Amino acid sequence: MDHARQFYINGEWVAPISSETLEVINPATEEVIESIAMGGIADVDAAVAAAKAAFETFSATSREERVALLDRIVEVYKTRMAEMGQIISQEMGAPLWMAQRAQAGAGIGHFTTARKVLSEFQFEKEMGTTLISREPIGVCALITPWNWPINQIACKVAPALAAGCTMVLKPSEVAPLNAILFAEILEEAGVPAGVFNLVNGDGPTVGTALSSHPDVDMVSFTGSTRAGIEVARNAAPTVKRVSQELGGKSANIILDDADFEKSIARDMASMCNNSGQSCNAPTRMLVPAARMDEAAAIAAAAAKNVVVGNPNDETSKIGPVVSGVQYDRIQSLIEKGIGEGAKLEVGGPGKPEGLETGYFVKPTVFSHVSNDMTIAREEVFGPVLVMIGYEDDDDAVRIANDTSYGLSGYISGTGDRARAMARKIRSGNVHLNGAPGDLNAPFGGYKQSGNGREWGEFGMEEFLETKAILGYSARA
Repeated sequence: MDHARQFYINGEWVAPISSETLEVINPATEEVIESIAMGGIADVDAAVAAAKAAFETFSATSREERVALLDRIVEVYKTRMAEMGQIISQEMGAPLWMAQRAQAGAGIGHFTTARKVLSEFQFEKEMGTTLISREPIGVCALITPWNWPINQIACKVAPALAAGCTMVLKPSEVAPLNAILFAEILEEAGVPAGVFNLVNGDGPTVGTALSSHPDVDMVSFTGSTRAGIEVARNAAPTVKRVSQELGGKSANIILDDADFEKSIARDMASMCNNSGQSCNAPTRMLVPAARMDEAAAIAAAAAKNVVVGNPNDETSKIGPVVSGVQYDRIQSLIEKGIGEGAKLEVGGPGKPEGLETGYFVKPTVFSHVSNDMTIAREEVFGPVLVMIGYEDDDDAVRIANDTSYGLSGYISGTGDRARAMARKIRSGNVHLNGAPGDLNAPFGGYKQSGNGREWGEFGMEEFLETKAILGYSARA
């Protein structure tokens, strides 16, 4: 890429102050595809200064000006969408068809959603003689992960632009190339200088510098709970807003009146999507204890239908996981599950036959899991399903909520019963009977899955401050 060893600061591609670089690895081939510049504190300072200077004018732009800007971004994005999918497939391993439709498609989806929200949003309202005004919060640090890279970039950048904020983006150094392409898109679309800035680097250096920077007003972070704790700790001395979307270990309750064949096969395939590397994946499947063997047989058969292979092969359902580090962690947790006495139904340690090169993982199903086992408590972040038995509806809710996470939940069963149970699940989302995601609905979690919300109107509100001007109106 032309700009792989540069940063985008104040409307220009500039050389980094540091000479440090990092190789980007294709997880399907284990080969180097590019090397990127790695930033330092001085690079962060320059980017934040540019964003701070640009905020004065950009925060004063009209709704109509920002709507027009989002429209231009969408139009330019469309011309490079195929390229975006290709890059994401190469750097994080998603099958090409999935990277182009779902991964790249999510990016444009968040921009069209933000455009609609902006066009309808009520920034001011009167309450008696007081005017309530919603104003852009300021300079935002956006720190994003590798698993759904452009999705997480777009769901932060789009509402931040819509709100009138300026920003510095630090994407994951594991999958950074899509962010460089994204910066090129914003440059071509005419985003004013300093409004959007990009600095690559690692969390301990660039992430810490951003989250602790006194001129950053807000941090929006997506990643692991462990890293999120560090971001919050670094941000605390400057009392800035911190919005976080963190880990998950989502329960998927299959009620006894659900269609077992349909629900379990569907949800096994869904769990494997993106090689299981989704924070809201339905990884804990709760089934009636008396029907565990029946349910496990259905899940195992479905796992065998998940084709693991080269991302460029259209028949591949899933590709590799993102890195050797991630592969080793998954293998360790699979071994832990076997060692703690869970029943391995299919999959297990090692790579699928014929895929010795690349970080490929076998779709794996464990049945007869107890909720205190490591594989039921920790986020595996791979195509590994754990099946836990429950005795009745109350027991299912108890097990579902017995986790430090609370990002999402899933329930399959008849309408009224499933709806009533959904109200008892302590998570930010609950999907009923396979309902898909909704870009207008708030996305975020309870407990250690984070705080704040993304997507749609709720996501834009994270980038706004609330001001009350008392005595604004002369009305009694």
